[in-house]
Formats: sequence, structure tokens, C-alpha cells
Amino acid sequence: MNTQEVLSSASAHLRGLVGHVFDVLTISEPSTQVAAINLARIISKRSPFLGNLIEFNTVDILNSKPEYRPFGKWVRQDPGFPDAIFDGSIAPTPGLEIKAWFPLATEITARFKDSQDHFLQDQTYVCMLAWLPDRLIFGKPRIIDVCVVSGQSVAVARDEHYHNPPDYLVVEPENTEERTRNLQQTNTNGHKFQGTPEQFAEARKLVNVWGLQKTANQTSPEYQAQMRQLLTTYRYRLDSNFAKMDRIMHEDIEDFKQRVLNREVLGRSIKEWSKLLFKDADPMKRRAFDDIVRS
Repeated sequence: MNTQEVLSSASAHLRGLVGHVFDVLTISEPSTQVAAINLARIISKRSPFLGNLIEFNTVDILNSKPEYRPFGKWVRQDPGFPDAIFDGSIAPTPGLEIKAWFPLATEITARFKDSQDHFLQDQTYVCMLAWLPDRLIFGKPRIIDVCVVSGQSVAVARDEHYHNPPDYLVVEPENTEERTRNLQQTNTNGHKFQGTPEQFAEARKLVNVWGLQKTANQTSPEYQAQMRQLLTTYRYRLDSNFAKMDRIMHEDIEDFKQRVLNREVLGRSIKEWSKLLFKDADPMKRRAFDDIVRS
């Protein structure tokens, strides 16, 4: 097997998890309508914990597949990027960044900030696992949909979406290879212009001279030096929302998101449930929770 064959095989196994129930934790059934309403208010707080359990168990599932044994095994990296690597004889090392998504939350909050330069050999894929308790707000976590895409495609889509100098700068990490691993910089960051209109006009003239608005974002040292000149000359704000998976407009991720939100559970789409569960004044809410308790 080579790198792409390992990733293709792993992608197929991961997509096959749709409908799989992870027996890692069970949220008890609420006994009354009031208990169900109270549970719904806090269920999203449990999603990071359950999401991590799902990520751990996904690696175990891949290691149970016999085709990998002659070549190596999947190993969870915590901390580290990506979440799992295939440790063995195959180079470049295949990797999987695993993102669990609880779709009753407001959006896909996971971020993908690593530089395009980390994916030049397309050796890392991103796996998004959408999950819900098997009874919507209680029970065991069940995978309801899966999206697996090239990490390189995600990084490119992210940078193309945000890149808009001088208004928005996508700035690559500096070269820190000589530092110890814990001090190495790997993340790309986004910076939003915060100066005056006069300063913006000045910055735009400089960008036009450089011809930056006519080009796509680049990771080359020369191009990034121009980004840093703008960053140090004018006032910018580090964008804390940069690289959220929900906002980079990757075509496959957008299709996945809409597919999940439109999925019907207990007579309503997940999008409808999300709106209903978190609106206290909705007159349909109590009737809906009766449906959950009786389901």
C-alpha cells in the first residue's frame, strides 16, 4: 500500500460508520417532559467530551481492519497534528484529522489552521463525524453522517475564502524548524484591517503597486514578506474566528452540513430541532418534548 491507498481505504471505512453507535457513554432517558427540557439545555456541554471519545474509538476501529497490519497501525496523537497517523513503513506518513460535530449546536466550531505547505504531498485527510445521541437528546452517541476530504483542499479553500488584501491578510507561520517541537509554529492566521479610511486608501495603493489583488494567496517567503509589511505598517486585528470549518465555504463540507441539518429525526429536521430546543418561548416546545419522551 502507498499513502493514497491507505487514505482511500481509511476514508471508505470511516464513511461506513454512518449509523454506527459508539458504546462509550449512555445519557439516561429523562423520566418526564420537564426533565427532557432540562436535559436539552445542557446536552451541548457534553459534546466535547463525547466527541473526544468518538475520536479515540475511530482509531481503534481502523486498527481492527486487517489490511493495515502488514504495513503498520493507526496511532492517536494527543496533542499533535493530525489527530491520527499511520505509523509504519509507508511514506509520506498518512494522517487523519478527526473532527466530531454535534449538529444541535449552533455551527461547526472546529478549526483548521495548518498551513497549505503541510499538505504538499496530500498526505493528510480531514474526517468530520456528525453525531447525535440515538434518541436525539439521550442514549448512546450515533454517527449520522460522515465527510472525508483532502486536508490540502480544506487549506486552499480557507485561504482563498479569506484572502483579500489589504482588508484581510492570510499570514503564514514563520520558519521555526530549528526550534524544539513544542515551540514550532504551524498555524496560519487571519488579520482584519482596523485602521482609518485614509490608512486603508494608502494600504490599497501599496497593494495595487504590488499587484496582490490580482493574485491568489501564496505561501512563498516573498509574498508573505509583503503581508507582514502591511501587518506591521497598519493596524490589524487577529481574527479569532479564522479557519472555522463552518465558514470557509469548502464545497464538500457545505454539502455535508446541509445534508446533516436537513436530516429528519423523530419527525423533524435537525435544523428544526435545533431551533426548537433552544427557544424557551416556542409554544410547540412542550409538545415536541412529549414526542421525545414517548419515542
